[in-house]
Amino acid sequence: MTDPLIIGAMVRTLGAYPSGWRHPGAHRDPAADADILRHIAQEGEDAGLDYLFFGDWLATGPDLEFRDPYLLARIDPVSAVLFLAGVTSRIGLIATVNTTYADPYTTARSLASLDVLTRGRAGVNLVTGAEPRAAGNHGRDAHADNESRYGRAEEFVEALRRLWDSWAEDAWVADAERGVLIDPEGLRSADLRGEHLRVSGPLNVARPPQGRIPIVHAGTSPRSRALAATAADLALIAAPTIAEAIATRRTLRDIAAEAGRSPDALKVIAPVLPVVADTDAAAHRIVERLLALVPLAEGHHSARTAFPQNRTVDALADALEVPADDELRTAAFDQPVTRAEEARLGERGAALIERVARIAGLRMAEGGTAGAGSAGAALTWRHLVAAHAVPAAFVVGDAGTIADHFERWRDHEAADGFNVLSAFQPSQFEAFTRTAAPELRRRGLLRDEGDAGGKPSATTLRDRLRVSSYVDA
Repeated sequence: MTDPLIIGAMVRTLGAYPSGWRHPGAHRDPAADADILRHIAQEGEDAGLDYLFFGDWLATGPDLEFRDPYLLARIDPVSAVLFLAGVTSRIGLIATVNTTYADPYTTARSLASLDVLTRGRAGVNLVTGAEPRAAGNHGRDAHADNESRYGRAEEFVEALRRLWDSWAEDAWVADAERGVLIDPEGLRSADLRGEHLRVSGPLNVARPPQGRIPIVHAGTSPRSRALAATAADLALIAAPTIAEAIATRRTLRDIAAEAGRSPDALKVIAPVLPVVADTDAAAHRIVERLLALVPLAEGHHSARTAFPQNRTVDALADALEVPADDELRTAAFDQPVTRAEEARLGERGAALIERVARIAGLRMAEGGTAGAGSAGAALTWRHLVAAHAVPAAFVVGDAGTIADHFERWRDHEAADGFNVLSAFQPSQFEAFTRTAAPELRRRGLLRDEGDAGGKPSATTLRDRLRVSSYVDA
């Protein structure tokens, strides 16, 4: 894998870590999302990122305040990319569409419009939905079963592609002298009559500059992986370790090959949550602050609506299988964790402590208080409970440390690229774009925006993703 990585930003205006919005200076007002979206788009484009990615969730509720605050109130992804189409000129724009509830003609039309307006920078992430409350928001009694959802999703992909292929590349003639605007033979119907969908076509939008707009898909079920491997240009994976990422990428490429597709036509993208600062120590302090800001059930209980049950020392002890009568269960949140207590938490507890100490630069207390002469702040039960209740695969450090992680995953063929998440906006995204991105480009991990003559090296999203274009059937 010697090509530059595909690097995009997964945009969450309230931050990708649940306590990120509480960090000093963080964006926390959805009513002001227009300003932060413009800023993120400019930062990402100036840094040379390949795309901005907008996820979706078709419901809301008070439980999301503590689990995923960014889902509480957010801009519709298609609206977001259309908004940013006018304030960007190079970066790709990928919107999520839920195939369980969306209409394929409307989807094909809006995305083709985006592709025309941006001269080939549109992409779509197709999901089938995991939120049962979405059913009631779309006039249904229950969320569809897995088989039905993926059957519809497969037909949805076929409908999109037939509609985008409605116009042949040479169908628009525009010969003013002869008075011929189109070649009727180049305007085709879709004629899809499936078990789940019916689409007639043709599409009343000009042919997208990319032909068929790049498709993204994520998931872990066999049906989801099959859809990603056979129909998607980008497959998004969730692999917490490099070994799992290597295995998942190989599996997806094998499925693609078995389906008669070139494995190289599928790009596998992993998420990454870098916490970036000028030094590793400064980045560790940011993580420590994020952990300290996670709302916990002070006094081991809370009457707040929908407050998670796993944010107590007692709940952590249950997860680590600490005996019910162990006094550790009554430890105060801000009490340092000692070496003696670590020994009573078992292997899983020791692994949790090691991870928290590594990402937050914390030190263990030798006795009942912090050990003298050790570097870093003391590791407390608050840190452990927060890290266990709200896990995140942080990559923490300066630009070199972040680049080392990207490079290692590329060299071990664990991923073809990364979706970059930011714990809070805008300063953490700025830290990535202004310090890490230049180092990634210096190492050849991030695309160089221009060729030797100063012209853009990639003008469409397909160019940036290095996936083949489709020709007319």
